[in-house]
Amino acid sequence: MLKILKCELLKYLMFASITAVLIYLFLKEAPGPSKRLTPIRKELYEVISPSTYKHMLNQPELCKVTQPFLVLMIPVTQEDRQSRLAIRGTWGQENVVRHVNIARLFFIGEPREPNKSLQRDLLEESREYGDIIQMDFLDTYHNLTIKTMMMMNWLATYCTSARYAMKIDADIFLNVPYLVEYLHSQAEKQDYITGSVITDARPRRDIHSKWYLSEELYPENKLPPYVSGAGYVFSIDLARKIALASRFVRPIPLEDVYVGLCLNVLNIRPIFSWTLLPYRNLFEIRRLEYDRCTFAKRIIVTGFRPSQLLNIWDDFQQAGFSC
Repeated sequence: MLKILKCELLKYLMFASITAVLIYLFLKEAPGPSKRLTPIRKELYEVISPSTYKHMLNQPELCKVTQPFLVLMIPVTQEDRQSRLAIRGTWGQENVVRHVNIARLFFIGEPREPNKSLQRDLLEESREYGDIIQMDFLDTYHNLTIKTMMMMNWLATYCTSARYAMKIDADIFLNVPYLVEYLHSQAEKQDYITGSVITDARPRRDIHSKWYLSEELYPENKLPPYVSGAGYVFSIDLARKIALASRFVRPIPLEDVYVGLCLNVLNIRPIFSWTLLPYRNLFEIRRLEYDRCTFAKRIIVTGFRPSQLLNIWDDFQQAGFSC
């Protein structure tokens, strides 16, 4: 019994020490957060803590070898092989922009019902392409916040040599040359995150809504500004800061809103990417019918099946000559 009590006391002291270090680092590095912040309870933080989960597949040397300008982090499921193949054959292919190193990573959890055959196939796919990261959290829609925070921790641990990272869904058309050009036009920045910014959102209280958020999880009646989770870009320093901020923000099942809550703690406001005359949202979250010259003037457009991405990609390569 005494041994058990000593073990529990040691665990408590270790957790308290780690918490103190995190608070010190956070208050030291964050651009002006409130000194009155209180860490969330241990059992809540464990839901999104990187120490809770283990890598089943990893690519720890990727950024050491390539030193990418941009890292594309794409959340998918184990079954999404067709999406992965379509992305590798279109906007995620190597050398899509000459002389610019862009890394591509698919981020995967564990399925509800393990499938040994699919897992073997995923291992072979990882060996062939070297672009799959898998961790042992349950891969569900409501766990996208966990998946996003594991991405942030991976970047902060293995890829600090990159300049930018992008979280982007698999059903997105991405105009990589335009994105690279846009990022090169920005001054070298820290604390930078851009995309389609939502500034007037309120929590959905309808229990039947896909985006339901209970008053228990989030009692406020307005959400802070956040970027749509379809696709957003951020300077690499933010990965570590968002990971640290998560120690102070209770997990909710809406990953893009959760990142916004972390940014709010950091006193960082996301930047809306748009052009004037004519007005265009560069991170287009409406579904648009494909048009070569329309898509040439957007960074992302949403809502494409793998076969559709493959079908339009060859035509889109002519945009630089005809639009």
